Amino acid sequence: MTPIAAAFHAVRARIAAAARVAGRDAAAIHLLAVSKTCSASEVRAAFEAGQRTFGENYANEVADKAASLAGSGLEWHFIGPLQGNKTRIVAECCDWVHSIDRLKIAERLSMQRDADRLPLQVCLQVNVSGEASKSGVSPGEILPLAHAVAALPRLCLRGLMCIPEPSEDQSLLRSRFALLRQLSERLQAEGLALDTLSMGMSHDLEVAIAEGATIVRVGTAIFGEREETRAARTGEAVLP
Repeated sequence: MTPIAAAFHAVRARIAAAARVAGRDAAAIHLLAVSKTCSASEVRAAFEAGQRTFGENYANEVADKAASLAGSGLEWHFIGPLQGNKTRIVAECCDWVHSIDRLKIAERLSMQRDADRLPLQVCLQVNVSGEASKSGVSPGEILPLAHAVAALPRLCLRGLMCIPEPSEDQSLLRSRFALLRQLSERLQAEGLALDTLSMGMSHDLEVAIAEGATIVRVGTAIFGEREETRAARTGEAVLP
């Protein structure tokens, strides 16, 4: 078994254990392998271990990987901040977008999605921690944005996504994830058929699952620490 395959199965076991503790069905919690900066061969190793859905942060990178792995039956999710000049790439090669926080971006994706393809599945990113440096719509602005996005053709609004601030405080993280769940419940009460909470990563997936996550986005625990993450933590220089 390859290291990536072993790590993948370990993450699956963590998800199953967290689901048991939360009294949930593990089959209702989907693992999204975050493959940003990973090579096509690393993605293929995870695929061979049984993973089928992959998350990317950069439009050009996901386009290259989708092309090189075409025909493999992979599902591509865009999970990073999305600029207006990159929406066409994402609309053409991705199946999901988790990071919509502006109506303009959603409108561009809607216009640029091929009408012959299945609708682009989308989530709205919510800034649950209120950090000025973080992407996401504020909780107070989610209602009008959700209704506007839900009305767009060639998009299917599935739910909400968040990235809380890094913290070792489990109660703080739980409150952030609970806020996203509560916002989703409010939107459902408004008549929106949402079924997705994209929340939780390598370090906090158990907390997210306890609060209702349906997609957990896991990169480091499967593929290892990225070079730029290691450099930021240790102060090392990243070689070009």
